[in-house]
Amino acid sequence: MEPMKIGDLSNVSGVPSQTIRFYERRGLLSPSAREGNGYRRYDHAAVSRLNFIRSAQSAGLTLAEIASVINIRDAGEAPCAHVSTLLEEKLDEVQRRQRELAVLEAELNQLIAAGRDLDPTDCEPGGVCSVIVSAGG
Repeated sequence: MEPMKIGDLSNVSGVPSQTIRFYERRGLLSPSAREGNGYRRYDHAAVSRLNFIRSAQSAGLTLAEIASVINIRDAGEAPCAHVSTLLEEKLDEVQRRQRELAVLEAELNQLIAAGRDLDPTDCEPGGVCSVIVSAGG
């Protein structure tokens, strides 16, 4: 298959050209070959790499984490164990955040319930909102 210019790669992958350049600068995408006129040229492996990056981002991995996976692969090793560890850590993080959100949900429900019982005419003149103050302490 014929090498692609950055615009072609963008069209095929659905990744904007500017993002492709950014990934290349960050080392996530191998530097492209350059034609005599300076145009970047990419092979079809770049499409697979971009698809991987987008899928990894959808799984919640950061660009630094994605780079660590790519570095292992580029060193000729299978990154599966590393990826599993990253995903387990991501799951732990999501579960921790869910617990935090459950606590926040309970606090919000308390504020809403407290707000229903307050009479706006009882608000202190110097205060901003008694709903927040009543439940917050």
